[in-house]
Amino acid sequence: MRQFTAVVNPTAGGATSAAALLGVARLLREAGAGLETEYSHSLDHARELARRAGERDRIVLAVGGDGMAGGIGGALSGTGAVLGLVPAGRGNDFARALGLPTDPAEIARVLLDGEPRAVDTIEVTSAVHDRTVVLGSVYAGVDALANHHANSARLLRGTASYYAGALRAVAGWRAPRYRVTVDGEEHAFTGYTVVAANSGYYGFNRLIAPAAEVDDGLLEVVMIHDAPRRLFFALMNELGTGAHVHRPQVRVVRGREVRIEADRAIPYGADGEVDAAVPVTARVLPGALRVLSEP
Repeated sequence: MRQFTAVVNPTAGGATSAAALLGVARLLREAGAGLETEYSHSLDHARELARRAGERDRIVLAVGGDGMAGGIGGALSGTGAVLGLVPAGRGNDFARALGLPTDPAEIARVLLDGEPRAVDTIEVTSAVHDRTVVLGSVYAGVDALANHHANSARLLRGTASYYAGALRAVAGWRAPRYRVTVDGEEHAFTGYTVVAANSGYYGFNRLIAPAAEVDDGLLEVVMIHDAPRRLFFALMNELGTGAHVHRPQVRVVRGREVRIEADRAIPYGADGEVDAAVPVTARVLPGALRVLSEP
């Protein structure tokens, strides 16, 4: 029978994460599986707990949102350890890209009976991060600023916090001049953002890169050029369906390595965590992580 170690951060959406784990844990134990729970006090600590559990051949459960999934998945990337996801965040974008359920009984079924699926991860390097690995996407621009505002919101949650953060970010945005190098080919433009996407979803169920596949060994690079604010908000509304990619202000290319630079220090984020500024390089690591998926 499978042996699991759940990693939970009680300070980041802790009540929601604990509640999500409670129902799944009961079902796992009733099925005879072994389960231990580790509580982290930071994302770095969560990564360390995940590595230790993986070294003991335990299936590591990331309990939380995309920050926890990306941090723990990144820690296990390239190790051969198996990741299981218990979605309990505001976005759960990587779990959505994998087609994973959110109902506790269905989550438990995937964890008990699912097979490990090899998926790609993203190696991120910058002046701040010598090397870190994430799962979903790296994005530099107004969306990173919006996500920072959303993460800082105290009164709003979920999609409402993201839209409020986006309004605040766009209102004061001054479009930088980007230089984006994809597999050696340079793209220069003035605009709103650049997204190097492994997963199609980001920013609380926004379909930023409809053609992205988590196991094709490539990143979808979405570049949104400068446009009037009114048009940009219309484009934002189209992120729900992915229709924005048909706009002339949006360009999408594919590649294995992406270098994002700008004429000023604009913020970038990765899997919901925003704490640095460009330049940043994102490189795909094909098939580097094993994740339990639908049986």
